[in-house]
Amino acid sequence: MRKKIALLTAASLLASVVALSGCGGGGAAPTQAAGGAEKTEAKAESADAGSDSKEALHLTFYYPVNVGGSAAQLIENLCNDFNAENPDIVVEPVYTGNYDDTVTKLQTAVQGGTPPEVFVSLATQRFTMASTGMAMPLDDLIAADPDGQEYIDDFLPGFMEDSYVDGQIYSIPFQRSTMVMFYNKDAFKEVGLDPEKPPTTWDEVVEYGQKLTNDNRYGVGLALNSGSAQWAFTGFCLQNSENGENLMTEDGKAVMFDTPGNIEALQFWLDLQNKYEIMAPGIVQWTDLPTQFLAGEVAMIYHTTGNMANISQNAEFEFGTCFLPGGKRQAAPTGGGNFYISNGLSEDRVQAAWKFIRFMTEPERAAQWSLDTGYVATRQTCFETDLMKNYYEELPQAKVAYEQIDIAKPELTTYNAAEIWRILNDNIQSAVVGDATPEEALKAAQEQATEVLAEYQ
Repeated sequence: MRKKIALLTAASLLASVVALSGCGGGGAAPTQAAGGAEKTEAKAESADAGSDSKEALHLTFYYPVNVGGSAAQLIENLCNDFNAENPDIVVEPVYTGNYDDTVTKLQTAVQGGTPPEVFVSLATQRFTMASTGMAMPLDDLIAADPDGQEYIDDFLPGFMEDSYVDGQIYSIPFQRSTMVMFYNKDAFKEVGLDPEKPPTTWDEVVEYGQKLTNDNRYGVGLALNSGSAQWAFTGFCLQNSENGENLMTEDGKAVMFDTPGNIEALQFWLDLQNKYEIMAPGIVQWTDLPTQFLAGEVAMIYHTTGNMANISQNAEFEFGTCFLPGGKRQAAPTGGGNFYISNGLSEDRVQAAWKFIRFMTEPERAAQWSLDTGYVATRQTCFETDLMKNYYEELPQAKVAYEQIDIAKPELTTYNAAEIWRILNDNIQSAVVGDATPEEALKAAQEQATEVLAEYQ
Protein backbone atom coordinates (compact mmCIF):
# COMPACT_ATOMS: atom_id res chain seq x y z
CA MET A 1 0.00 0.00 0.00
CA ARG A 2 1.25 3.46 -0.85
CA LYS A 3 1.74 5.71 2.14
CA LYS A 4 -1.18 7.99 2.93
CA ILE A 5 0.86 11.05 3.84
CA ALA A 6 -0.34 14.54 4.70
CA LEU A 7 -4.04 13.69 4.82
CA LEU A 8 -6.58 15.57 6.90
CA THR A 9 -10.09 14.30 7.53
CA ALA A 10 -13.02 16.50 6.67
CA ALA A 11 -13.72 16.92 10.37
CA SER A 12 -10.23 18.14 11.20
CA LEU A 13 -10.31 20.39 8.13
CA LEU A 14 -13.38 22.17 9.47
CA ALA A 15 -11.62 22.67 12.77
CA SER A 16 -8.40 24.01 11.28
CA VAL A 17 -7.45 27.65 11.49
CA VAL A 18 -6.64 29.66 8.39
CA ALA A 19 -2.90 30.35 8.42
CA LEU A 20 -2.06 33.10 5.96
CA SER A 21 1.11 32.47 4.01
CA GLY A 22 2.50 34.67 1.28
CA CYS A 23 5.40 32.35 0.93
CA GLY A 24 3.61 29.27 2.11
CA GLY A 25 1.77 27.96 5.12
CA GLY A 26 2.46 29.12 8.63
CA GLY A 27 5.69 27.68 9.93
CA ALA A 28 6.23 26.37 13.44
CA ALA A 29 7.72 28.78 15.94
CA PRO A 30 11.49 28.46 16.22
CA THR A 31 12.63 27.22 19.60
CA GLN A 32 14.74 30.26 20.28
CA ALA A 33 11.91 32.74 19.68
CA ALA A 34 9.36 33.91 22.18
CA GLY A 35 5.70 33.22 21.53
CA GLY A 36 3.18 36.03 21.19
CA ALA A 37 4.14 39.65 21.42
CA GLU A 38 5.77 39.37 24.84
CA LYS A 39 9.43 40.33 24.89
CA THR A 40 11.67 37.81 26.63
CA GLU A 41 14.44 38.72 29.04
CA ALA A 42 16.96 37.71 26.36
CA LYS A 43 15.35 40.09 23.88
CA ALA A 44 15.44 42.91 26.38
CA GLU A 45 19.11 42.30 27.06
CA SER A 46 20.01 42.15 23.37
CA ALA A 47 18.05 45.32 22.71
CA ASP A 48 19.77 47.21 25.51
CA ALA A 49 23.16 46.01 24.28
CA GLY A 50 22.97 48.43 21.37
CA SER A 51 23.05 51.50 23.60
CA ASP A 52 24.23 52.52 27.06
CA SER A 53 22.05 55.61 26.95
CA LYS A 54 18.66 55.62 28.62
CA GLU A 55 17.78 58.41 26.21
CA ALA A 56 17.97 56.12 23.18
CA LEU A 57 14.79 55.86 21.13
CA HIS A 58 13.31 52.37 21.52
CA LEU A 59 11.44 50.90 18.55
CA THR A 60 9.42 47.69 18.50
CA PHE A 61 9.78 45.51 15.41
CA TYR A 62 7.22 42.75 14.73
CA TYR A 63 8.41 40.00 12.45
CA PRO A 64 7.06 36.61 11.34
CA VAL A 65 8.99 33.50 10.33
CA ASN A 66 7.35 31.34 7.68
CA VAL A 67 10.17 29.05 6.61
CA GLY A 68 12.31 26.44 8.26
CA GLY A 69 15.76 27.10 9.64
CA SER A 70 17.19 29.78 11.92
CA ALA A 71 15.58 32.90 10.46
CA ALA A 72 14.46 34.15 13.88
CA GLN A 73 18.02 34.12 15.22
CA LEU A 74 19.23 35.87 12.07
CA ILE A 75 16.74 38.67 12.69
CA GLU A 76 17.97 39.00 16.27
CA ASN A 77 21.55 39.30 15.02
CA LEU A 78 20.66 41.92 12.41
CA CYS A 79 18.85 44.03 15.00
CA ASN A 80 21.86 43.79 17.31
CA ASP A 81 24.07 44.98 14.45
CA PHE A 82 21.78 47.94 13.80
CA ASN A 83 21.70 48.86 17.48
CA ALA A 84 25.49 48.74 17.67
CA GLU A 85 25.80 51.10 14.70
CA ASN A 86 23.08 53.46 15.97
CA PRO A 87 23.56 54.11 19.70
CA ASP A 88 20.67 56.59 19.70
CA ILE A 89 18.17 53.92 18.54
CA VAL A 90 17.33 50.52 20.03
CA VAL A 91 15.24 48.20 17.86
CA GLU A 92 13.57 45.49 19.91
CA PRO A 93 12.61 42.53 17.67
CA VAL A 94 9.46 40.62 18.63
CA TYR A 95 8.77 37.28 16.94
CA THR A 96 5.03 37.16 16.19
CA GLY A 97 4.49 33.68 14.76
CA ASN A 98 3.38 33.19 11.18
CA TYR A 99 1.94 35.90 8.94
CA ASP A 100 -1.61 35.40 10.20
CA ASP A 101 -0.49 35.59 13.83
CA THR A 102 1.40 38.78 13.03
CA VAL A 103 -1.67 40.53 11.61
CA THR A 104 -3.74 39.48 14.65
CA LYS A 105 -1.10 40.75 17.09
CA LEU A 106 -0.69 43.92 15.09
CA GLN A 107 -4.41 44.61 15.26
CA THR A 108 -4.40 43.99 19.00
CA ALA A 109 -1.45 46.33 19.49
CA VAL A 110 -3.07 49.06 17.38
CA GLN A 111 -6.33 48.79 19.31
CA GLY A 112 -4.38 48.99 22.55
CA GLY A 113 -2.57 52.11 21.41
CA THR A 114 0.87 50.45 21.32
CA PRO A 115 1.56 49.59 17.66
CA PRO A 116 5.06 48.49 16.69
CA GLU A 117 6.93 51.23 14.88
CA VAL A 118 7.96 48.87 12.10
CA PHE A 119 6.71 45.43 11.10
CA VAL A 120 6.93 42.80 8.40
CA SER A 121 3.68 41.58 6.91
CA LEU A 122 2.64 40.03 3.64
CA ALA A 123 2.86 42.16 0.54
CA THR A 124 -0.69 40.93 -0.09
CA GLN A 125 -1.85 42.80 3.02
CA ARG A 126 -1.02 46.20 1.58
CA PHE A 127 -4.60 47.11 0.59
CA THR A 128 -5.81 46.22 4.07
CA MET A 129 -2.95 48.09 5.74
CA ALA A 130 -3.78 51.17 3.70
CA SER A 131 -7.58 51.05 4.00
CA THR A 132 -7.52 50.46 7.78
CA GLY A 133 -4.85 53.08 8.36
CA MET A 134 -2.54 50.63 10.11
CA ALA A 135 0.38 51.54 7.85
CA MET A 136 1.52 54.87 6.46
CA PRO A 137 2.46 55.69 2.85
CA LEU A 138 6.20 56.03 2.42
CA ASP A 139 6.36 58.44 -0.52
CA ASP A 140 7.31 61.51 1.55
CA LEU A 141 10.13 59.59 3.22
CA ILE A 142 11.40 58.40 -0.14
CA ALA A 143 11.20 61.91 -1.62
CA ALA A 144 13.09 63.40 1.33
CA ASP A 145 15.81 60.75 1.19
CA PRO A 146 18.79 62.01 -0.89
CA ASP A 147 18.89 58.79 -2.91
CA GLY A 148 15.31 57.71 -2.25
CA GLN A 149 14.20 57.25 -5.85
CA GLU A 150 17.44 55.50 -6.77
CA TYR A 151 16.84 53.19 -3.80
CA ILE A 152 13.31 52.33 -4.93
CA ASP A 153 14.37 51.86 -8.56
CA ASP A 154 16.95 49.29 -7.45
CA PHE A 155 14.34 46.80 -6.22
CA LEU A 156 13.35 44.01 -8.60
CA PRO A 157 10.21 45.18 -10.45
CA GLY A 158 8.57 41.81 -9.82
CA PHE A 159 8.76 42.48 -6.08
CA MET A 160 8.21 46.24 -6.10
CA GLU A 161 5.04 45.71 -8.12
CA ASP A 162 3.05 44.76 -5.05
CA SER A 163 4.14 47.66 -2.83
CA TYR A 164 1.65 50.17 -4.27
CA VAL A 165 -1.88 51.21 -3.28
CA ASP A 166 -3.54 53.86 -5.44
CA GLY A 167 -0.15 54.96 -6.74
CA GLN A 168 1.44 55.34 -3.32
CA ILE A 169 4.17 53.10 -1.87
CA TYR A 170 3.10 51.44 1.38
CA SER A 171 5.81 48.83 1.84
CA ILE A 172 9.39 47.88 1.02
CA PRO A 173 10.31 44.33 -0.16
CA PHE A 174 12.18 42.24 2.38
CA GLN A 175 11.71 38.47 2.75
CA ARG A 176 10.39 37.76 -0.70
CA SER A 177 9.99 34.50 -2.51
CA THR A 178 8.60 32.78 -5.51
CA MET A 179 7.39 29.22 -5.79
CA VAL A 180 9.74 26.83 -7.58
CA MET A 181 9.81 23.10 -8.14
CA PHE A 182 12.33 21.08 -6.13
CA TYR A 183 13.04 17.62 -7.54
CA ASN A 184 15.04 14.59 -6.46
CA LYS A 185 17.68 13.91 -9.11
CA ASP A 186 18.54 10.53 -7.61
CA ALA A 187 14.90 9.45 -7.94
CA PHE A 188 14.91 10.67 -11.55
CA LYS A 189 17.95 8.50 -12.31
CA GLU A 190 16.35 5.55 -10.54
CA VAL A 191 13.38 5.52 -12.92
CA GLY A 192 15.29 6.41 -16.08
CA LEU A 193 14.47 10.14 -16.23
CA ASP A 194 17.15 12.65 -17.21
CA PRO A 195 18.01 14.51 -13.97
CA GLU A 196 18.95 17.58 -15.98
CA LYS A 197 15.57 17.75 -17.73
CA PRO A 198 12.81 18.46 -15.18
CA PRO A 199 9.20 18.79 -16.35
CA THR A 200 8.27 21.98 -18.18
CA THR A 201 4.55 21.31 -18.83
CA TRP A 202 1.57 19.95 -16.92
CA ASP A 203 1.56 16.92 -19.21
CA GLU A 204 5.16 16.21 -18.26
CA VAL A 205 4.31 16.59 -14.56
CA VAL A 206 1.84 13.73 -15.02
CA GLU A 207 4.25 11.67 -17.14
CA TYR A 208 7.16 12.10 -14.72
CA GLY A 209 4.92 11.69 -11.68
CA GLN A 210 3.64 8.35 -12.90
CA LYS A 211 7.17 7.05 -13.36
CA LEU A 212 8.30 8.33 -9.97
CA THR A 213 5.35 7.06 -7.92
CA ASN A 214 5.69 3.73 -6.15
CA ASP A 215 4.49 2.08 -2.94
CA ASN A 216 6.78 4.28 -0.82
CA ARG A 217 6.84 7.53 -2.77
CA TYR A 218 4.52 9.98 -4.49
CA GLY A 219 5.66 11.68 -7.66
CA VAL A 220 4.20 15.12 -6.89
CA GLY A 221 3.69 17.21 -3.76
CA LEU A 222 1.51 20.32 -3.78
CA ALA A 223 0.14 22.00 -0.64
CA LEU A 224 -3.64 22.35 -0.50
CA ASN A 225 -4.12 23.51 3.10
CA SER A 226 -5.72 26.82 4.03
CA GLY A 227 -3.33 29.71 3.58
CA SER A 228 -1.24 27.86 1.00
CA ALA A 229 -3.73 26.76 -1.63
CA GLN A 230 -4.29 30.33 -2.83
CA TRP A 231 -0.56 30.87 -3.42
CA ALA A 232 -0.17 27.73 -5.49
CA PHE A 233 -3.47 28.38 -7.27
CA THR A 234 -2.27 31.83 -8.31
CA GLY A 235 0.58 30.13 -10.16
CA PHE A 236 -1.65 27.60 -11.88
CA CYS A 237 -4.14 30.35 -12.76
CA LEU A 238 -1.38 32.39 -14.40
CA GLN A 239 -0.09 29.33 -16.22
CA ASN A 240 -3.50 28.46 -17.66
CA SER A 241 -5.08 31.87 -18.32
CA GLU A 242 -5.76 32.91 -21.89
CA ASN A 243 -3.81 36.17 -21.73
CA GLY A 244 -1.86 35.91 -18.50
CA GLU A 245 -4.63 37.32 -16.29
CA ASN A 246 -4.25 36.98 -12.56
CA LEU A 247 -6.88 35.90 -10.01
CA MET A 248 -7.72 39.55 -9.29
CA THR A 249 -7.69 42.99 -10.83
CA GLU A 250 -4.65 45.19 -10.16
CA ASP A 251 -6.63 47.55 -7.91
CA GLY A 252 -7.55 44.66 -5.60
CA LYS A 253 -11.28 45.34 -5.87
CA ALA A 254 -12.45 42.36 -7.93
CA VAL A 255 -11.60 38.69 -8.41
CA MET A 256 -11.77 36.35 -11.37
CA PHE A 257 -11.99 32.92 -9.78
CA ASP A 258 -14.41 31.02 -12.01
CA THR A 259 -12.86 31.41 -15.46
CA PRO A 260 -12.72 28.31 -17.67
CA GLY A 261 -8.92 28.25 -17.30
CA ASN A 262 -9.11 28.31 -13.51
CA ILE A 263 -11.76 25.58 -13.41
CA GLU A 264 -9.48 23.50 -15.61
CA ALA A 265 -6.54 24.19 -13.27
CA LEU A 266 -8.47 23.03 -10.20
CA GLN A 267 -9.57 19.91 -12.07
CA PHE A 268 -5.91 19.23 -12.82
CA TRP A 269 -5.14 19.33 -9.10
CA LEU A 270 -7.87 16.78 -8.40
CA ASP A 271 -6.65 14.60 -11.26
CA LEU A 272 -3.17 14.47 -9.74
CA GLN A 273 -4.76 12.91 -6.67
CA ASN A 274 -7.70 10.92 -7.96
CA LYS A 275 -7.15 10.08 -11.62
CA TYR A 276 -3.39 9.64 -11.82
CA GLU A 277 -2.84 8.89 -8.09
CA ILE A 278 0.59 10.52 -8.14
CA MET A 279 -0.11 12.94 -5.28
CA ALA A 280 -1.25 12.21 -1.72
CA PRO A 281 -5.05 12.34 -1.36
CA GLY A 282 -6.82 14.92 0.77
CA ILE A 283 -5.47 18.17 2.14
CA VAL A 284 -1.70 18.07 1.69
CA GLN A 285 0.02 20.28 4.28
CA TRP A 286 2.53 22.99 3.32
CA THR A 287 4.73 22.41 6.34
CA ASP A 288 4.95 18.65 5.68
CA LEU A 289 6.24 18.84 2.13
CA PRO A 290 9.92 19.76 2.76
CA THR A 291 10.19 17.00 5.38
CA GLN A 292 8.62 14.47 3.03
CA PHE A 293 10.87 15.60 0.19
CA LEU A 294 13.99 15.26 2.34
CA ALA A 295 12.79 11.81 3.47
CA GLY A 296 12.37 10.64 -0.13
CA GLU A 297 8.60 10.30 0.25
CA VAL A 298 7.85 12.81 -2.53
CA ALA A 299 10.02 13.19 -5.64
CA MET A 300 8.89 16.64 -6.85
CA ILE A 301 7.42 19.40 -4.70
CA TYR A 302 6.04 22.85 -5.43
CA HIS A 303 7.44 25.02 -2.65
CA THR A 304 8.92 28.37 -1.70
CA THR A 305 12.48 29.24 -2.55
CA GLY A 306 12.55 30.36 1.09
CA ASN A 307 13.18 26.70 1.94
CA MET A 308 16.32 26.59 -0.20
CA ALA A 309 18.67 26.80 2.79
CA ASN A 310 16.78 24.08 4.66
CA ILE A 311 16.75 21.69 1.71
CA SER A 312 20.31 22.35 0.55
CA GLN A 313 21.69 21.82 4.05
CA ASN A 314 19.71 18.66 4.80
CA ALA A 315 19.21 16.77 1.53
CA GLU A 316 21.11 13.48 1.47
CA PHE A 317 20.55 13.17 -2.26
CA GLU A 318 21.24 15.34 -5.28
CA PHE A 319 18.39 17.75 -5.89
CA GLY A 320 17.50 20.23 -8.58
CA THR A 321 15.18 23.20 -8.97
CA CYS A 322 13.30 24.46 -12.00
CA PHE A 323 10.70 26.94 -13.19
CA LEU A 324 7.15 25.87 -12.45
CA PRO A 325 5.83 23.71 -15.31
CA GLY A 326 3.27 25.47 -17.48
CA GLY A 327 -0.19 24.89 -18.84
CA LYS A 328 -0.71 27.39 -21.65
CA ARG A 329 2.46 29.19 -20.53
CA GLN A 330 5.06 29.12 -17.77
CA ALA A 331 4.41 31.45 -14.85
CA ALA A 332 4.84 31.58 -11.09
CA PRO A 333 3.47 33.47 -8.08
CA THR A 334 5.56 35.79 -5.93
CA GLY A 335 4.92 36.00 -2.22
CA GLY A 336 6.48 36.87 1.08
CA GLY A 337 6.78 39.80 3.43
CA ASN A 338 7.50 43.53 3.16
CA PHE A 339 8.45 46.20 5.67
CA TYR A 340 5.70 48.58 6.81
CA ILE A 341 5.77 51.58 9.15
CA SER A 342 2.81 52.05 11.49
CA ASN A 343 0.60 55.06 11.02
CA GLY A 344 0.32 57.91 13.52
CA LEU A 345 3.89 57.88 14.87
CA SER A 346 5.90 60.90 15.94
CA GLU A 347 8.34 62.19 13.34
CA ASP A 348 11.42 61.00 15.22
CA ARG A 349 10.02 57.46 15.35
CA VAL A 350 9.11 57.52 11.67
CA GLN A 351 12.64 58.62 10.77
CA ALA A 352 14.19 55.95 13.01
CA ALA A 353 11.96 53.26 11.48
CA TRP A 354 12.94 54.37 7.97
CA LYS A 355 16.61 54.29 8.94
CA PHE A 356 16.14 50.72 10.16
CA ILE A 357 14.44 49.65 6.93
CA ARG A 358 17.23 51.18 4.86
CA PHE A 359 19.77 49.32 7.02
CA MET A 360 18.00 45.98 6.65
CA THR A 361 17.71 46.31 2.86
CA GLU A 362 21.25 47.44 2.04
CA PRO A 363 22.57 45.34 -0.89
CA GLU A 364 25.23 43.37 1.00
CA ARG A 365 22.88 42.75 3.90
CA ALA A 366 20.00 41.74 1.65
CA ALA A 367 22.35 39.43 -0.24
CA GLN A 368 23.49 37.79 2.99
CA TRP A 369 19.85 37.38 4.09
CA SER A 370 19.21 35.58 0.82
CA LEU A 371 22.14 33.25 1.39
CA ASP A 372 21.16 32.51 4.97
CA THR A 373 17.45 31.87 4.33
CA GLY A 374 16.86 31.05 0.68
CA TYR A 375 14.63 34.07 0.10
CA VAL A 376 15.32 35.90 -3.15
CA ALA A 377 17.53 38.96 -2.82
CA THR A 378 15.27 41.94 -3.47
CA ARG A 379 17.58 44.51 -5.12
CA GLN A 380 19.37 44.52 -8.46
CA THR A 381 22.65 45.56 -6.85
CA CYS A 382 22.56 42.49 -4.60
CA PHE A 383 23.38 40.40 -7.64
CA GLU A 384 26.51 42.46 -8.33
CA THR A 385 28.02 41.51 -4.98
CA ASP A 386 30.64 38.78 -4.66
CA LEU A 387 28.36 37.18 -2.07
CA MET A 388 25.63 36.46 -4.60
CA LYS A 389 28.01 35.56 -7.42
CA ASN A 390 29.80 33.02 -5.24
CA TYR A 391 26.51 31.72 -3.84
CA TYR A 392 25.08 31.00 -7.27
CA GLU A 393 28.32 29.38 -8.34
CA GLU A 394 28.26 27.09 -5.32
CA LEU A 395 24.49 26.49 -5.30
CA PRO A 396 23.13 27.02 -8.83
CA GLN A 397 19.74 25.68 -7.71
CA ALA A 398 19.19 28.98 -5.91
CA LYS A 399 19.48 31.05 -9.08
CA VAL A 400 16.30 29.58 -10.57
CA ALA A 401 14.11 31.67 -8.27
CA TYR A 402 15.81 34.89 -9.36
CA GLU A 403 15.60 33.97 -13.04
CA GLN A 404 11.92 33.10 -12.68
CA ILE A 405 10.99 36.57 -11.39
CA ASP A 406 10.61 37.80 -14.96
CA ILE A 407 7.62 35.50 -15.48
CA ALA A 408 6.19 35.83 -11.97
CA LYS A 409 3.26 37.90 -10.74
CA PRO A 410 1.89 38.69 -7.25
CA GLU A 411 -0.26 36.09 -5.54
CA LEU A 412 -3.94 36.74 -4.82
CA THR A 413 -4.05 40.30 -3.43
CA THR A 414 -7.25 42.20 -2.65
CA TYR A 415 -8.89 44.43 -0.11
CA ASN A 416 -9.93 42.40 2.94
CA ALA A 417 -7.36 39.85 1.81
CA ALA A 418 -7.79 37.54 4.80
CA GLU A 419 -11.48 37.02 4.07
CA ILE A 420 -10.95 36.60 0.33
CA TRP A 421 -8.21 34.05 0.96
CA ARG A 422 -10.50 32.16 3.35
CA ILE A 423 -13.25 32.07 0.75
CA LEU A 424 -11.00 30.73 -2.00
CA ASN A 425 -9.24 28.24 0.28
CA ASP A 426 -12.49 26.92 1.75
CA ASN A 427 -14.04 26.39 -1.67
CA ILE A 428 -10.93 24.79 -3.12
CA GLN A 429 -10.92 22.40 -0.19
CA SER A 430 -14.59 21.59 -0.73
CA ALA A 431 -13.57 20.34 -4.17
CA VAL A 432 -10.58 18.43 -2.81
CA VAL A 433 -12.70 16.51 -0.27
CA GLY A 434 -15.36 15.82 -2.90
CA ASP A 435 -18.15 18.09 -1.68
CA ALA A 436 -18.17 20.17 -4.90
CA THR A 437 -16.96 19.98 -8.47
CA PRO A 438 -14.22 22.43 -9.50
CA GLU A 439 -16.81 24.49 -11.36
CA GLU A 440 -19.20 24.57 -8.40
CA ALA A 441 -16.41 25.42 -5.98
CA LEU A 442 -15.00 28.32 -7.99
CA LYS A 443 -18.42 29.75 -8.87
CA ALA A 444 -19.29 29.76 -5.18
CA ALA A 445 -15.96 31.41 -4.38
CA GLN A 446 -16.59 34.04 -7.06
CA GLU A 447 -20.04 34.91 -5.69
CA GLN A 448 -18.89 35.07 -2.07
CA ALA A 449 -15.80 37.16 -2.83
CA THR A 450 -17.73 39.56 -5.04
CA GLU A 451 -20.16 40.16 -2.19
CA VAL A 452 -17.31 40.89 0.25
CA LEU A 453 -15.60 43.28 -2.17
CA ALA A 454 -18.78 45.18 -3.03
CA GLU A 455 -18.06 47.84 -0.40
CA TYR A 456 -14.79 48.75 -2.15
CA GLN A 457 -16.31 49.41 -5.58
